[in-house]
Amino acid sequence: MANAQTVVQQHALAGRQKAAALLVTLGPEFAAQVFRHMKQDEIEQLTLEMAAMRRVDPEVKDDVLRECRDLIMAKDYIQSGGLDYAREVLERVFGSGRAGEIIDRLTATLQVRPFEFARQSDPSQVLNFIQHEHPQTIALILAYLNPQQASTILSALEPEQQVDVARRVASMNNTSPEVVKEVERVLERKFASLVTEGMARAGGVDTVVAVLNHADRATEKRILTTLETEDPELAQSIRKRMFVFDDLTLLDDRSLQRAMREVDLNGDMPLALKVAGDEVKTKIMKNLSKRAGEMLAEAIELLGPVRLREVEDAQQRIVAVIRHLEDEGEIVISRGKDEVIV
Repeated sequence: MANAQTVVQQHALAGRQKAAALLVTLGPEFAAQVFRHMKQDEIEQLTLEMAAMRRVDPEVKDDVLRECRDLIMAKDYIQSGGLDYAREVLERVFGSGRAGEIIDRLTATLQVRPFEFARQSDPSQVLNFIQHEHPQTIALILAYLNPQQASTILSALEPEQQVDVARRVASMNNTSPEVVKEVERVLERKFASLVTEGMARAGGVDTVVAVLNHADRATEKRILTTLETEDPELAQSIRKRMFVFDDLTLLDDRSLQRAMREVDLNGDMPLALKVAGDEVKTKIMKNLSKRAGEMLAEAIELLGPVRLREVEDAQQRIVAVIRHLEDEGEIVISRGKDEVIV
């Protein structure tokens, strides 16, 4: 008998029990390092499991260590060459039956986004591969790439193709997993393909915004200008997300001071700062004279309760001023990429 302590023996364990057994096997120092990367509720759950298994059967230790090793190995193979590559290598090592079990266990907990191979490739290589495809196909692929890669590819497309692809990415919502798999299969057999059940979400206005924020100004302006004519509602939706009020911190001091000469400091600015973060408030106050800063602080304090919609409208009016000044070339917004200023 094991008294109050649970003796973990060789039988089917739940995933949480396996994780706890692994941490018990590897010791407290390792467990502490793992906990640093976990949520509080997950730590509590695993702590309870570990407390219940102070003694772990040697066979269970071997099993959980072996399974952990196999899953790490399989994940590395997937990341380096895709799912098919991982299956092929594991079959050579363990045989088809064992390899299938490892892949099944891994895919139950690991989501491998489509086009993993493309994300690990140079954008110019991907461009050469897809530039003659249908715009919808290009849009689907760009929606799964990271913004930096997608913006490089979008900038290199023909001008009329850029607008068409950007519009298709923005209007993309749910894409059938079967369609994604078919595109992957046709375009490149080496592309990683693991689409979870249900609908694969990609694209949308936020994806276009992220891409345009990393694109050069000429590409961004060309796409938005054309969309304003062909799809004003979409263009407005994109512009609203391109620069938000909190992004005032991206302005250099000279640009911010120029913008504030056009902003209503007695009306819009106090409203806009009502719920703003400390970083934004500090940035604004830093670029005002002492007297103007004191007056603004007093105006904010005297506002009292206000509707959130009023605050958002005031912020949007200030953002519109900044976007206009940027379009006129009077201020510079740093978007985190190299910019040449002459």
